[in-house]
Amino acid sequence: MNPNVSLQKPSVEWLTPYLDFYEEWKASQESFVPWVIGKDPEDFEAYVQFLNEGADESKLADGFVPHSTYWLMDSSHRILGAVNIRHQLNQKLLESGGHIGYGIRPSERRKGYASELLRQSLQITRDLGLEQVLVVCDQTNIGSERTILKNGGVLESEFIEADGNVVRRHWITLS
Repeated sequence: MNPNVSLQKPSVEWLTPYLDFYEEWKASQESFVPWVIGKDPEDFEAYVQFLNEGADESKLADGFVPHSTYWLMDSSHRILGAVNIRHQLNQKLLESGGHIGYGIRPSERRKGYASELLRQSLQITRDLGLEQVLVVCDQTNIGSERTILKNGGVLESEFIEADGNVVRRHWITLS
């Protein structure tokens, strides 16, 4: 456990640290993970509102499930990562998205932050009343799979996406 980092709900007060996080990720030319961090934050107030309204079913687009987004922040309010927690699963999420999608900014990987982010996310899913959560990773993402296994993940199966990418599906039982 790292007492110097915590999950925080997005807030407009963290514009500068978020833009630093976003621009670093964008410059890496990697896919944005979780998907919500790929949305253009130019209108930051609207972006934060979008993130914080994700749990409100009445404000969701068709095909979306209620979800909550948190930023992993250190004590100086530097954003190290992000997580999108889905409160329930639809067919697409059951196959290859899972309950929890998370990512750590490129410069902060391999420092244990992903394990801590997932550990804290599991507490949130417990608080939502979930008893078991699905967490997935690409077959080639060995670091993410280690993080999932470290947090109690048990491999159930693999799923091949339309583009041929193989996703490894892990279930974590919450106690």
